Amino acid sequence: MDKVAAAREPPKERRRVRAAQYVRMSTEHQTYSLENQKDAIRGYAEVMGYDIVATYEDPGRSGLHIEGRPGLKKLLFDIEHGLADYETVVVYDVSRWGRFQSVDESASYEYRCQMAGVRIEFCAEQFANDGTVGSDVLKAIKRSMAAEYSRMLSQRVFLGQVRMARMGFHVGGMQGLGLRRLMVDQFGQPKLILARYEHKNFQTDRVIIVPGPPEEIATVRLIFRLFVRSCKNEPQIAKYLNARGILNDFGRPWKAYGVRRVLTNEKYIGNNVWNRRCTRLKTKAVYNPPDQWVRADNAFEPIISRQLFDKAQQTLKALYLHMSDEEMLSALRKLYKRHGKLSSDIINAAPECPSSYRYSAHFGGLLGAYRLIGCLPPRKSHFIEIDGRLKAIRHRAMEDLLVAIEQVGGRASQDPETELIRINGELTVALAIARCRVSHCAYPRWSSRAVREAMADIFVLIRMQPGNLIIRDYLIAPMHEIVGFKGDFHVNNGMKLDAFLFRSLDPLVALAERAFVGNAA
Repeated sequence: MDKVAAAREPPKERRRVRAAQYVRMSTEHQTYSLENQKDAIRGYAEVMGYDIVATYEDPGRSGLHIEGRPGLKKLLFDIEHGLADYETVVVYDVSRWGRFQSVDESASYEYRCQMAGVRIEFCAEQFANDGTVGSDVLKAIKRSMAAEYSRMLSQRVFLGQVRMARMGFHVGGMQGLGLRRLMVDQFGQPKLILARYEHKNFQTDRVIIVPGPPEEIATVRLIFRLFVRSCKNEPQIAKYLNARGILNDFGRPWKAYGVRRVLTNEKYIGNNVWNRRCTRLKTKAVYNPPDQWVRADNAFEPIISRQLFDKAQQTLKALYLHMSDEEMLSALRKLYKRHGKLSSDIINAAPECPSSYRYSAHFGGLLGAYRLIGCLPPRKSHFIEIDGRLKAIRHRAMEDLLVAIEQVGGRASQDPETELIRINGELTVALAIARCRVSHCAYPRWSSRAVREAMADIFVLIRMQPGNLIIRDYLIAPMHEIVGFKGDFHVNNGMKLDAFLFRSLDPLVALAERAFVGNAA
């Protein structure tokens, strides 16, 4: 072929690259709205010759850590399990990937993608994420700047909350039995009583505490009278209330620490107290000393006389507050010798011991206190730690499922008592988790006891990998299909059961999705 003929041939079309997009928005700035990010990514993809074939979203999600971000977790899962049919992931900028307080954590998630053969690109940054020294340095600086922005924003928000609390407004935390949160406008005019999990809808609105239903106020006053005048302790008061069918502010039976929460709540005498504990930047809660509490006395209408409240505090102080850590452990050691075992219920029922909540706060959890008095065998401690980790994994799976269902237009809510998830008001889902146990022949198995105890339309069992650190798969089955199953689950259970095994909860999300079918003819 001569040069003239070659010049007449049309140029070959450049191969289109399959790409995914990840978008995230907290509540910090409209500039970062999901639609604005998608528009920028769309323009970038057109220039680069990318076809966006998948979208991962985290709307209204903080970038401080990966927990509570189902979009990012699903992206990592798909990439690492070979489910991604794309070569690159386009993100608006470094801050949308996350404002992780450790730049190493941010880098680790990107590294996991790279090891699986998927590249991360930032379309709004002034550097190409190509692994050169210059781009790596700029990216590290950007990650540090994103983390620093979160810290500065957290400090500004904290100072604003301090100001509002000192003015007598309610800025967070539970109000307590017998009290309600009233939303008022900027002029102090009442708007409505907020239900649990409801929040004010305008920045100019404020929230104050007002007396609640008369029957709840009567219960609060009864608790104070029983404690101060009848000299009953917290466990005895809880037993008294439960015997008469009186429920706490969560609609559940009373426990000793719930009675203590009522007896120490200064809102009952009209005082607004905030910042007793601090959870800045999603870190572990830290209980602050009293000199760091933010106070506004006589901010609300009291429902308990100050004289009665002060007598209750004097009684509590005489009982527990002068006990040193060694005295607390000594009382716990005697209780263990008397019963031969320990639990939160046993501790709360013992009048000579502080509450289990107090032991947890002083010794890093009840396990820490148990270890200090030598009543916890290492094997039992190991299994308790695993159970705590599995509960956290199950809780996160529930949260991610609720968010994912809402993202596809469905409705999902969780019953706080039964923990059943109701989807679209039509069906209920029971979600359980099973520890992986390995037999002496090295065959993994999972207990099916949760199947026999579940009462729902659909049963979901999270099966863990050996070591109980990583989720293996999900059993998602109609209850009537497995209700008669006995024994343990194994790697191979036959087609009848294995047909219900999935790599994620996506089939359940798809079941909840709602589609518009048009107007009826």
